[in-house]
Amino acid sequence: MSVDAELRARAAKVIPGGMYGHLNAALHGERYPQFFARAQGARQWDVDGREYIDLMCSWGPMIVGHRNPVVEAAAAAQQARGDCLNGPGPIMVELAELLVETIPAADWAMFSKNGTDATTQALMVARAATGRTRVLVAHGAYHGADPWCTPGLSGVTPNQRADNVEFAYNDLASAEAAAAAGDVAAILVTPFKHDSFEDQEFAEAEFARGVRALADRIGAALVIDEVRAGWRLDLRGSWEGFGVRPDLSAWSKAMANGHPVAAVTGVEALRGPAQTLYSTGSFWFSASAMAAAKATLELLRDTGGVALMERAGERLRAGLAAQASAHGFVVNQTGPAQIPWLSFAGDETLAQGIAWAGHCLAEGVYLHPWHNWFLSTAHTDDEIDRALLRTDAAFGKLRTEFGAA
Repeated sequence: MSVDAELRARAAKVIPGGMYGHLNAALHGERYPQFFARAQGARQWDVDGREYIDLMCSWGPMIVGHRNPVVEAAAAAQQARGDCLNGPGPIMVELAELLVETIPAADWAMFSKNGTDATTQALMVARAATGRTRVLVAHGAYHGADPWCTPGLSGVTPNQRADNVEFAYNDLASAEAAAAAGDVAAILVTPFKHDSFEDQEFAEAEFARGVRALADRIGAALVIDEVRAGWRLDLRGSWEGFGVRPDLSAWSKAMANGHPVAAVTGVEALRGPAQTLYSTGSFWFSASAMAAAKATLELLRDTGGVALMERAGERLRAGLAAQASAHGFVVNQTGPAQIPWLSFAGDETLAQGIAWAGHCLAEGVYLHPWHNWFLSTAHTDDEIDRALLRTDAAFGKLRTEFGAA
């Protein structure tokens, strides 16, 4: 029995289902390992010693490479002084100052531990400010794992989602129609459409500017959920290129390169409502993760991290396109280059995508068949080229299995 199989058997006795949530390898396919032993840079090793070039970056948090020495040194130095104390350390003020300095739409920041905390907290601020209850959300969008934002799952009742009014992403008329329901506290959007099982879709400038204008017209807060895209597209905010600034933004995932921290940033007009919240947690003010976040964001700023990730993504995308064509497959590569996804044309059941991802795993590249991938600054040209050698072999295996398109 492999070490992974032994751990799964032991886990089944003491953990419901043996594993739960989106990291349950049973949901991904039989070739996916469940347990990992270590990581460094752009690579991970599972408990059976298999090495993978990591194109998921631990599902987003790793942005400057696993065990980045600058980030780990900052976290360790703070840990040596104290982490979970009777109150926050000075680092909380320093991190908030850095966020306000970096993000034009931020006049203040509040902290928590994960993305669901941040999106929930942002909506609390919006409701406190407006005295309203409803939230406009795009159909199929993922905003976290609380009952209000996770439909169709066990333990979730309809009334917990009763205040959500759905619209179609990139469809301004649909958003306008949803707003007609009235009592709207917030319009909640992701920077681009990154729903699982579907090709990704960039936000259109007209849509982004339109929902900003709609929020202003109805007196609602525009909330951008930056949890997945934040820090990879633009350190200032993902819609800054459109000239669109939100009232509130939710941040987490890559914020501290794997250390647990999240933030809500907001505009001056919402400072008062934000300070009326009772929003807290036993570990929300722990200092080590905040030190890691400050080091991560400074490193991204000082090294041109966004451009480095975009370069890596474009190199990967060009290589995959050439390989797919050479092996006779038609593929779609969607989303930002630094948050990519590849799907196979006509592959409605994802059979080819699942098989190809499995072959990539066998060759030593960890990616996913229905969730977007993530790149980091540790994905150098050499790492991307090594990954491409392995994905080419995976395409060859797929052609043997399925034949050319």
